This record gives sequence, structure tokens and C-alpha cells, in this order.
Amino acid sequence: MRLILIRHGQTPHNVTGALDTGFPGAGLTPLGTAQARAVPRALRHERVEGIFTSRLVRTQLTAGPLSDAHRLDMQVREGLEEVTAGSLEMRSDPDAVRTYIETLIGWMHGDLQRRMPGGISGEEFLDGYDAALRDIAADHDDDATVAVFSHGAAIRVYTSLAARLDPAESTHLWMQNTGMGVLQGDPDSGWELTDWHPEPLGGNALEDPDAHDVTGEAVVDVEAERR
Repeated sequence: MRLILIRHGQTPHNVTGALDTGFPGAGLTPLGTAQARAVPRALRHERVEGIFTSRLVRTQLTAGPLSDAHRLDMQVREGLEEVTAGSLEMRSDPDAVRTYIETLIGWMHGDLQRRMPGGISGEEFLDGYDAALRDIAADHDDDATVAVFSHGAAIRVYTSLAARLDPAESTHLWMQNTGMGVLQGDPDSGWELTDWHPEPLGGNALEDPDAHDVTGEAVVDVEAERR
């Protein structure tokens, strides 16, 4: 099957750089709403058979226009949430951001026992995300295409691990709001990364170059900015 993994539209905390990972999370900025409205046209050639979101409100708001365009109910699945920041939640200071990013790097490099301060381990994140995608795959044919609205760090970490990307390549992955990655395969035989579109699906006019988007920027870039 084909999984179109789409990051949610911009939120106020994507602008300020705060680590907002908790439930229910922030809504969308006006730009985020515009990004969401652009998704159906960008995917107009896709035969989408299912639309899934995380429990966080920003993914549901982003999926709404595509749900309306295809007349498909969006389905909320536990496990598709952002990588939880634990005790770093809502912080934007350099130490918190560095710790969050270093933890992601550790997971991408295979240290799944490493734990986010006050939060989950890489193994727990991977198990939860993989379980959600297994449930989705079980409900669809092998040749189905589904859209999954999720989060910047979560999509990049899962893609890195599930598609077995080189760790150095993983740390250079970036994804702006409504960026997209496409995985082909299934949970048992594995996934192949067939497309990576880090810019907003609606085009460059929907970018925000002034945002401090730590959960979407490449981890090497965030590290460089915080030095």
C-alpha cells in the first residue's frame, strides 16, 4: 500500500519554536488554514481511499479540506501523535530544544532505549506509530493509497527507521508544514521511501521563512542554529 504522510498546517507554536506536543494541542494559524485548503488540489491526482489523523486537533483541522473533497470521513488513530516532549513540553529555550533534538538523533541512529526526559523511549514511540499504521493497513487492500496527517518529528523519525535510511541522511530530513513523505510497502515486508516533498503541498507561497519551526527543521540545522 501507499502511505501519504502529511504534516499538519502551521500552528502558533511552529512560529515561536515552542515544543507543543501534548493533547489537544494548538489550532492553526491563518497560514496553516491556507496550507490545509491547498492540500486537496495538490493531491488531486491521487486516488485516496482513507484519511487518518492523530488525536491532536491540528491534524484534524488540516485533514478537513481533503476529507470534504473526497467525501471521506477522517478517522482518528491513537499512536500518530507528535514525539512527546515530556518534561520539555512548551519550552523553547536552547537547552530544551537541544535535548529534544539530540534524543531524536539518538533514535534515528538506532538508540531506541534512549528516553525523552520525562517522556517515552524511541522503542515506545516506534511501537505506537507502527501499531497505528498496522491497523490502517489491515483495513485496506494492498494497492490502496491512504493519507495520514501527522507531525514533523514523528514522520521523520518513523520514516528514518521504517525505511532504514542511513542515519546521516535521516538527520538532514526536513519538513515544513503540509510537507509530505510517501511510503510504499506494508508493515510486515517493510516500507520504502518513494517520495519526499518537504515544502508545503500548496507551493512556496505558503512557506513562512521567519518561523522557528524546531519540529520540522532538519536536526542538523536546528543544532547549528542553537550553537
